[in-house]
Amino acid sequence: MTDITPQSYSAFDGHKLLAQGRLDEVVLKVKRRLKSQPAAAILVFSDTTGKEMDFDLRGSEKEVLARLQIYLSPGVEPGSGGPGRPKLGVVAREVSLLPRHWEWLSTQSGGASITLRKLVEEASKSASGKDRVRQVQERAQKFMSAIAGNLPCYEEALRALYQRDRAKFQEQIVDWPADIRAHAGKLATPAFEKN
Repeated sequence: MTDITPQSYSAFDGHKLLAQGRLDEVVLKVKRRLKSQPAAAILVFSDTTGKEMDFDLRGSEKEVLARLQIYLSPGVEPGSGGPGRPKLGVVAREVSLLPRHWEWLSTQSGGASITLRKLVEEASKSASGKDRVRQVQERAQKFMSAIAGNLPCYEEALRALYQRDRAKFQEQIVDWPADIRAHAGKLATPAFEKN
């Protein structure tokens, strides 16, 4: 299994790891597996957030890859997507600010979007150790809830995760299927490290 890096995704076919890596590679492996085994129960997760992801796999591989453009990093262009924001991974969402905030943003060089992106980057880099631990715990919990919620000692494993008790966590997941145990352990490991 490869290390977890930003923009890394993992696909599980039941309790077995099917693929891990860049989103385009993982999604194509999922599409091919479902073509050969239509009844396969496959879940895809973001290794950054632990969230289960759902993708539209209809059509050709080229069509599937074109729909993934909004998730891919710059430089990853498997399809023939046109120029513009989707290639950069920019997703428009609503932001609610007070009038004085909008006024201040309008005076910043580069405009509101660039300024907001810079502020978010600075805040994410300066997140405290407590914030990082909480994010890691939530990431592992989301993955575990989606795929291991019915496995033995699931609740005890979650308690150990939030208590930051590595030995107890490993003890609780020892009987889990190997790939799930390994991935849950990898996602949770930073939560057990000292700040």
